[in-house]
Amino acid sequence: MAITQRWWLRGGGRSYIMILWQRWGKREWAIAVAGLAIVLLAFSFVISSDSSSSDHFSGAGTADFLPLTLLSNAVQRGAYCLDGSVPAYHFQKGFGSGSRRWVLHIEGGGWCNTVASCSFRKTTALGSSKHMDYQVQFSGILSRDQSRNPDFYNWNKVKLRYCDGASLTGHPESEQKNDTKLFFRGQLIWEAMMDELLSIGLSNAQEALLSGCSAGGLATLIHCDDFREILPKDAKVKCLSDAGFFLNEKDIDGNATIQSFYHDVVHLQGAAGSLKKDCVAKMEPSKCFFPQNFVKSINTPVFLVNPTYDFWQIKNILVPGPADPLGHWHRCQLSIHNCSPKQIQVLQGFRNSFLKALSEFQQMKDVGMFINSCYIHCQTWVSETWHGPSSPKINNKTIAESVGDWFFERKESKHMDCQYPCNPTCYHMDFTRRFH
Repeated sequence: MAITQRWWLRGGGRSYIMILWQRWGKREWAIAVAGLAIVLLAFSFVISSDSSSSDHFSGAGTADFLPLTLLSNAVQRGAYCLDGSVPAYHFQKGFGSGSRRWVLHIEGGGWCNTVASCSFRKTTALGSSKHMDYQVQFSGILSRDQSRNPDFYNWNKVKLRYCDGASLTGHPESEQKNDTKLFFRGQLIWEAMMDELLSIGLSNAQEALLSGCSAGGLATLIHCDDFREILPKDAKVKCLSDAGFFLNEKDIDGNATIQSFYHDVVHLQGAAGSLKKDCVAKMEPSKCFFPQNFVKSINTPVFLVNPTYDFWQIKNILVPGPADPLGHWHRCQLSIHNCSPKQIQVLQGFRNSFLKALSEFQQMKDVGMFINSCYIHCQTWVSETWHGPSSPKINNKTIAESVGDWFFERKESKHMDCQYPCNPTCYHMDFTRRFH
């Protein structure tokens, strides 16, 4: 099965739809809905590779299915999803040398910035445990297959489901006092989730890695030091953010689209109380939702996995719908191979901004990074992009090998790719092809 089909079926497609919320008018939403309908009907998600390797991934059957566990202390702690349902997670017990080692992975899925978008979101798995799949596959960094996950295969593993719409930062003081009945409890979900995991063995961890994808990658950075604080002082604790470094960049029309969007998210859900205090003291709170403004103040060692041609950021930050009313970027956004030389030049400028935002952080001692030139989004939760014969590589290292080198301090692990199309090992998302 192709990576994109698996990505869709496991919830990536649903997440992709949810994170398209922007400050659009009726006309833009009509265009967006029509476009999404075409995409859904075509169901044309497939991966392309610059290498000669197959477009299809093998080994899907080796992944483990883990059941949904509802948070037992949620009601007591007042920790609820957007719709008032109980938050949930999936857990797989470690074994052997991994019995006191833990990997936590926070699910991604964007944000909601208005009462309307949050109200819609609460009717989906990204806002309600009532709509979550009962079982999910553990693969990539959560895989129990040593050949696909050499350093973390036998660790205790937890997938935290994401249902608050603000990267686990919402506060109940901001809940609307009307008939919408929305619960902004992200911070309480985080605290209640950590309490439960501590009670089932996390409190005895010798080593622990907090990770997350997309909005979950941002949540990982926001809560990284909190995670370090609740664990034993002699434990090795680090954090891995996958596609969570969202850039504060103006769109092609010069509008601060993503900054305005984040402002609305933070204001609506009262997220300021969960953001870095030293950052909030220096600038408007919503700017502290951008990792570039607070990542240097994280005291816990951090590893960043990010493509500089992140398709989500190109679609929603650089070229959002209102900035491209005639659809000149449509084919380019569906596949980077369709981009014109002029569009590639714009993307290279976005990449340069990304590298500039990382420059100071890159110099820090305990930092690790794998910054590649692939047109993709998350890369750690799918086995074939995490670690395998055809996985993306930089300096002949897969993402898994790079993260392992950094976590276990085997060697410095700061890998930075050259610009597109230099890396033949890349998997590039291609939304123009059908499944085979």
